[in-house]
Amino acid sequence: MASVPSLASSVEQRVSDALASALPEAGAADPLLRRSDRADFQANGILALAKKAKANPRELAATVLEGLDKGGVIKDVEVSGPGFLNITVSDEAIIRTLAARAADDRLGVPLNESAGTTVIDYAQPNVAKEMHVGHLRSAVIGAAMVEILEFTGEKVVRRHHIGDWGTQFGMLIQYLLEHPHELDHKGGDEEASGEEAMSNLNRLYKASRALFDSDEEFKTRARARVVDLQAGDPQTLELWQRFVDESKIYFYSVFNKLDMDIQDPDVVGESGYNDMLVETCKLLEESGVAVRSNGALCVFFDEYKGPDGNPTPLIVQKSDGGFGYAATDLSAIRNRVTDLAATSLIYVVDARQSLHFKMVFETARRAGWLNDGVKAVQLAFGTVLGKDGKPFKTREGETVRLVDLLDEAVDRATAVVREKAEKVGLTEAEIVENGQYVGIGAVKYADLSTSAARDYKFDLDQMVSLNGDTSVYLQYAYARIRSILRKAGDRKPVAHPELELAPAERALGLHLDGFGTLIEEAAAEYAPHKLAAYLYQLSTLFSAFYEHCPVIKPEPELVIAENRLFLCELTARTLTKGMGLLGIRTPEKL
Repeated sequence: MASVPSLASSVEQRVSDALASALPEAGAADPLLRRSDRADFQANGILALAKKAKANPRELAATVLEGLDKGGVIKDVEVSGPGFLNITVSDEAIIRTLAARAADDRLGVPLNESAGTTVIDYAQPNVAKEMHVGHLRSAVIGAAMVEILEFTGEKVVRRHHIGDWGTQFGMLIQYLLEHPHELDHKGGDEEASGEEAMSNLNRLYKASRALFDSDEEFKTRARARVVDLQAGDPQTLELWQRFVDESKIYFYSVFNKLDMDIQDPDVVGESGYNDMLVETCKLLEESGVAVRSNGALCVFFDEYKGPDGNPTPLIVQKSDGGFGYAATDLSAIRNRVTDLAATSLIYVVDARQSLHFKMVFETARRAGWLNDGVKAVQLAFGTVLGKDGKPFKTREGETVRLVDLLDEAVDRATAVVREKAEKVGLTEAEIVENGQYVGIGAVKYADLSTSAARDYKFDLDQMVSLNGDTSVYLQYAYARIRSILRKAGDRKPVAHPELELAPAERALGLHLDGFGTLIEEAAAEYAPHKLAAYLYQLSTLFSAFYEHCPVIKPEPELVIAENRLFLCELTARTLTKGMGLLGIRTPEKL
C-alpha cells in the first residue's frame, strides 16, 4: 500500500496553494505549519512573506483564508495576531486518515524505495577484554538506527569493528605458546559459556601482562611475536584466531542478554583490513594527501593544533613502519565505499574520539573516497554517569561490567513485574520472561530517550519505575490496551468518521497521525531519542484518553465504543512498532 499523507502535510499543501494564489510572485512558499495549542495547527509563514512583499500581513492572511480549499479536511480557520492562521481540521478527516493508516501493515509510513546503502559501525568490543558500561551506548544506539533506517527503506550493512589486532596479541600469543595448556577450558567438544570464555581470557591476560612487565626477555619475545602475527606466521595466526573465537563466544552472550542480533559476517574487526593498509598508505602518499615527517606518514590540517600551537597531524603510518588506527579506519572507508557501495557511513562512537574521526573523514575527502555522493557521519555519544553525576564506576572505583549491570536491571524489573503478576494472572515463566523484557527495555530506553550527544545518569530505580518517562510506563500502556481489547467481547475496533470526537480523542488521533513524519525525522537526523519522546507522549495521551473517554465501563453506545476501540488498537500497533524499532519488546500482559 502507498504511504498515507499526514493531516499536517495535507493542510500544509492547501495553505501553500492558497499562498501561491494570493502572492504569485512568492513562488512555492513555505507556510511554516506547526502544531499549536490555540488550534490543531498554526501557519506562521505569512508574516515573513508579507514583509518581503511589503504587504499588510493580516490582509494577506485574509486573502489566503478566502482562497483556501478546505476540501473536507479543514473545519475552521481564523486569522490571529500579525497574520497567523489558526487551523482546525475536521473530526471526519482525523478518523479517515487514521483508518487509512490502520489498513496498512506499515501504518502508512513512507517507504523510500530509492534509498541508498548505509554502513553502520557500532558495538565495537575488544578481543580478550570484558565489555563494560562504556560499550552500552554504541550497541544500543547503533541497533536502533539500524532498525529505523531499514524501516524507512534504507539498505543497511552492519559492521562491528572489533579490536582484534595490535601489540597486546603478541604478549598473549607468546604467553600461550609457553603455557599451552592454559586455554583449554573444557574436555571434549563441550563449549564454554560466555562467562567462562571471558574468565579464561581475563586470567590469561593478567598472567601475560604480569610476565610482560616483570621479564625483559619475555617482553622481547612478545614483541617479536607481534612481527610474526603481522607477517602471517601460521602458528601465530592459529593462536590469534583462538583468542578471537573465545572472545566471540563472550560477545555474543552479552549481545544475547541485550536482546540484540549480531551475525558473524557482520563482525569485521581491525584485522579485516590488514591486506589494504600498505595500498592505503601508498595511495595517500602518491596523491600528496599524506607526507613523510620524521619518518612517519602524516596528514596535516591547519585547523587542528596541539597545545604548543603546532598542527596536530593524523599519523597513518608510524616511523617504525607500523600502522595505527588511522590506516585501518581509512582502509575501512575504502572498503565500505568501493566494495559495499555505501552512500552513507555512520560511526556510532564515543564523542571523545571526535577529533580522530574529523581528521579521518577529511583525509578521505581529500583522497576522493568521500565526495558529494558519499557522506560519513560520527553519531557521537556522551558518557554514562552514576547517580552522583560522575563517570559510572563500582564502589571500588572499577569500571562496571556490562553483564553485571544487565543482570541487576533484569533482577529489579522482575521484582516489579512479580508485584502485579497475580492481578493479571502471569505464570512463573511469564514473570521471568517479562522481567527480561522490562529490565533490558529499561536500560535501552534510558539510553535512547536521551539525545546521543548528551551524558546521562544511570539510575536503575528510576529506569524500572512505573511512573515518568520510562520504558516500563510505555510497556504498561501497551499491556493495558491489549487487556482492554480482550475485555471488549463482541465489540470490535471499527473506525466511524461520522462521529464527533471528544478533545482527548482528537489529541490522541492527531498524535497517531504524526507517526510517519516522526519516523522520517528520526531517520534523517539519526535521532532515536525523537522516537522515544514521541512514544512517551503517545502513552501519556492515551492515559488521558482512557481517563476521559470510557471504552468498556461505563459501556458507551456501540458506534462510540467501536471507534474508541479502533483508537486503542491503532495506539497499540503504533506503540509496539515504535518500541520494536528501538529494540524493546512489548509484553501482551504485564
